[in-house]
Amino acid sequence: MEPRNHTAVPEFLLLGLTEDPALQPLIFSLFLSMYLVTILGNLLIILAVISDPHLHTPMYVFLCNLSFNDICFSTSTIPKMLVNILTEVQSTTYTDCLSQVCFVLIFGGLENCLLTVMAYDRYVAICHPLRYTVIMNPCLCVQLILISLLISTVDALLHTLMVLRLSFCTEALEIPHFFCDLAQVIKLACSDTLINNLLVYLASGVFAGAFLCGIIFSYIHIVTTVLRMPSSGGKHKAFSTCGSHLCVVSLFYGTAFGVYISSAVTDSPRKTAVASVMYSVVPQMLNPFIYSLRNRDMKEALRKLIDKTSSLL
Repeated sequence: MEPRNHTAVPEFLLLGLTEDPALQPLIFSLFLSMYLVTILGNLLIILAVISDPHLHTPMYVFLCNLSFNDICFSTSTIPKMLVNILTEVQSTTYTDCLSQVCFVLIFGGLENCLLTVMAYDRYVAICHPLRYTVIMNPCLCVQLILISLLISTVDALLHTLMVLRLSFCTEALEIPHFFCDLAQVIKLACSDTLINNLLVYLASGVFAGAFLCGIIFSYIHIVTTVLRMPSSGGKHKAFSTCGSHLCVVSLFYGTAFGVYISSAVTDSPRKTAVASVMYSVVPQMLNPFIYSLRNRDMKEALRKLIDKTSSLL
């Protein structure tokens, strides 16, 4: 059969996490709850940072951007899945699918970048405390955020544009996932995908590897500096400011690595889709709890915000 141009492909079919109709209400309820918790938790973090002048520092500015990105990341995947379950319609257009691929890559990449920027912020705060306000000035903070957005956007557009060159042989393309995943879309192509696969591996290695190395480098210097501190109180305070970030980094990269291992050891795309929930949904939901429960300043800001809201009501 001669491969047709991709413009002839009318739709993709998102098969979701299971084909069992009896489990669909449970999955809908579970993901709706997780999505609402994600939105509410991250929105509270953003409002707490904005409302408390004491939190108008680089650390919390980056946290605010991370929370906003988590909302966008979750919104790029979960609502579409909920609509599909509710309407019992699995189809999505070619344009919508590629748009979702692009947005997932943008927000996933931006999360990667922001975690690295936050590690650098902690490195400067602990290793160069006297020069912290000079180095982490507002101009640099804005530049770091914009550069992170630029890198993630360029990476996402590059992958998406490379998918446009692919052609498909069938009109109904089944994706065993709850969102349009780049790897699954590439697998459905009947034209040569060597360049696309090489780009995925190269970008993943450079993009994720370089930023992870940056985080590790920062924490090696942080640990070295903290261990040289004479007082135990200073050590505890220094480590406490990094504890939340370390938990978030471990959760993000740990779940991403788990999905990679899962896809490598199993031939079932459906099992890989289930494992990807841990990477694309769970970290965004848990991040607000990690920062609010482990951070005294954030807990105080949230308490003030809740008290202020209660007084208005």
